[in-house]
Amino acid sequence: MLTPHVERLIDAALEEDLGRGDPTSELIFEPEARLRGRLLAKEPLVVCGGAVFERVMRRVDPEVQVRLASRDGDEVGAGAILGEVEGRARSILAAERTALNFLQRLAGVATLARAYVRAASVGRAVIADTRKTTPGWRALEKHAVRVGGARNHRADLSAGILIKDNHIATAGSLGEAVRRVRLGAPHTLRIEVEVQTQGELDEAIAARADVVLLDNMGDEAIGLAVERAAGRVLLEVSGGVGLERVPVLSRLGVDVISVGRLTHSARAVDISLEAERLGR
Repeated sequence: MLTPHVERLIDAALEEDLGRGDPTSELIFEPEARLRGRLLAKEPLVVCGGAVFERVMRRVDPEVQVRLASRDGDEVGAGAILGEVEGRARSILAAERTALNFLQRLAGVATLARAYVRAASVGRAVIADTRKTTPGWRALEKHAVRVGGARNHRADLSAGILIKDNHIATAGSLGEAVRRVRLGAPHTLRIEVEVQTQGELDEAIAARADVVLLDNMGDEAIGLAVERAAGRVLLEVSGGVGLERVPVLSRLGVDVISVGRLTHSARAVDISLEAERLGR
């Protein structure tokens, strides 16, 4: 997870918050003052991002010690101790906000993804994310989605063919758009087509699409689409899917439910760092 891109993201975040120093801690603590801090979950959550938290701390000061008590994917309750940090007070307090921002955000995505996966378990559907990610954070957020038990959709535009309404409008028809793609796409790439009506579904099946995305359809229309497709294509549902609707969609027999809000609307969970000074 700690790729060169993530390392650069950490550096940018630290520059944003610490680039001009931390006069508060520098004026209160002498250089060698030390503290110990406990990472405390203030609510039930799915742990994610401990490695990034540790990397931020050690980026500020390689001598800071981080002892994680939980792993990515662990479910913990309110009051759980997620880990401890120990080192120079100035270093830990300088890194605290940036490190917690990463940890809280990633655990929030993982926690929401886990809730969606549980809601879908009543039927056959799997939960997937989308490309609606925070700019620069895609690799981290998609990691958090996987930690929560959901699946990743395309990592980027090159990862698959997805023919949407604007492609179809420009090509002239759904069938023509699929035809053009088939002429040049590698055989390893699935071809997915977004549709909004039963007629478009029929056209996509006739064009031999591999996956059909049912965009913003109501439950009744989705049920009819499942019957019409009769297993000939993989069916994906997308468009404003709230948690309460997931069990209904999963029972209808769709294969995939893609949910943008896993990444664009996940709430950062409440995690605090409670510190105490060591010695005097």
